[in-house]
Amino acid sequence: MNPAPPSFTNQAPPPAGGGIKIPILFGAVLALVGASVYQFIQMDKLKTELSKTKESLLQEIASAKETSAVSAQTSQRRVEALKGDLANAQARANSLAGQARIEAQKHADEIGARLQSEQQKASAALKTEIGVVATANQETSAKVGEVKTEVGAVKTDVENTKSELEKQVANLKRVQGDLGDQGSLIATNGKELQALRQLGERNYFEFKLAKANAPSKVGDIQLLLKKTDPKKNKFTFVVMVDDKNVEKPDRTINEPIQFLTSKARQPYEIVVNNIGKDVISGYLATPKVTNAR
Repeated sequence: MNPAPPSFTNQAPPPAGGGIKIPILFGAVLALVGASVYQFIQMDKLKTELSKTKESLLQEIASAKETSAVSAQTSQRRVEALKGDLANAQARANSLAGQARIEAQKHADEIGARLQSEQQKASAALKTEIGVVATANQETSAKVGEVKTEVGAVKTDVENTKSELEKQVANLKRVQGDLGDQGSLIATNGKELQALRQLGERNYFEFKLAKANAPSKVGDIQLLLKKTDPKKNKFTFVVMVDDKNVEKPDRTINEPIQFLTSKARQPYEIVVNNIGKDVISGYLATPKVTNAR
């Protein structure tokens, strides 16, 4: 609203000193009027801008409220869905737990039944084993009795054999040998030779030697029969040992013929028990230990 223009009246001219003040006052009034108009215009613009800003803010607030409401509804729906899922999961867990308890109880019952069956089988097997052991003990006792009887019989036989051996050994002749250091027990027949073997002091090799051009091996030596004289019970033969040939002339029946070898410290011994035409028989006795002298 524009201010009313000032009115002018026909007045008498001011005095000469006030002519300058009137234009100044008029200019000031104009300036004041202009400033008022400018302020009014600015105030109007500010009101318009404030009105626009208020409308914009109200729209944004409404939009925010709407968005917030939508978000709240969405969140509520999600919460409700999660609650449903949780309830379903708890129900499923409870169901599975119950099923697991049922399965566990069933498994425990099966194990208990199996264990009871195994215990019954083990008990039956143990009873069977006990019966077998009892039977075996009875059989063993019977066999032990038989063995004791057999041992007694064997012991008696051994004692009898020992007594018989002692008698046979007592009947053996001790004859001076070639070396002359000690007499030797000699056997004149097979029974006495068996008695010497049972003494276990020497090794014995029986032989039957016929007259020949080539020597025969007896034990670890060789013998060559040269001649016999059955009427006088004499014979001559050659002993081949250590690459040497030693002739033993005119030897008699049951005479111990002794000689040393490089194989043993004790002497070898030959005894002839029978003399026939161009044939002799007897035995060779060698030491148990045959190491170099």
